[in-house]
Formats: sequence, structure tokens, C-alpha cells
Amino acid sequence: MPRKPARHHVYVIELDPAALKHAKFRAANPNRDSKKPPLYVGMTGLDPETRFERHRYGVKDNTYVRRYGVRLRPDLYAGLNPLPYAQAQRMEWVLARELRNDGWAVWQK
Repeated sequence: MPRKPARHHVYVIELDPAALKHAKFRAANPNRDSKKPPLYVGMTGLDPETRFERHRYGVKDNTYVRRYGVRLRPDLYAGLNPLPYAQAQRMEWVLARELRNDGWAVWQK
């Protein structure tokens, strides 16, 4: 069976600290470093820039990104992309966990 091309991307979006006013966001990140801004981690079949714009315009958006998205943080996902779909799904979870372990407040579905 032929391998599917690696065309999916994991990405990280920095959020405005106002996202932390939501109890649900704070509860998901009890050990966050208050000096680090909150983040959203996702995966997409699009390039991350296009996906970020779609979040901001309400297309299959995440509420936190639409309301509080500041900018992409390619420094936090450099070298990970592109990936086959299944690997991207797993990497989204792994990256979110690693960032959280490093003190970032992370939202990830």
C-alpha cells in the first residue's frame, strides 16, 4: 500500500493573557509559569498561516484563538512539519504535553 504524503502540520498560536480569565483554561493548566503567555496547539492539513487566519475569521475556529489569538509561534514547532495525518494527530498531543511540562498554559482539543 503506498504511503500517504506528509502534508499535515502541528502549529502553536500565542494567546493574549486575557484567555486566562476563563476558569476552564486556568483549570487545564494548574502549573503554568505566569511569565509565559498562554498557547493554543493544533494540527491542520493547511499551512499554519492559513489555518491561523481561518481561526481569526471564524472558520472551524477555536474560541480562544478567535478571541485571543496574537501570533503564530513557529519557534515552538520548528522542524516538526510536515507529517502524515496520524503522526500529526499524535504530535499535537505530545507537543501540548511537552509545552505544558515546560510551564506554558496550553489549550489543545
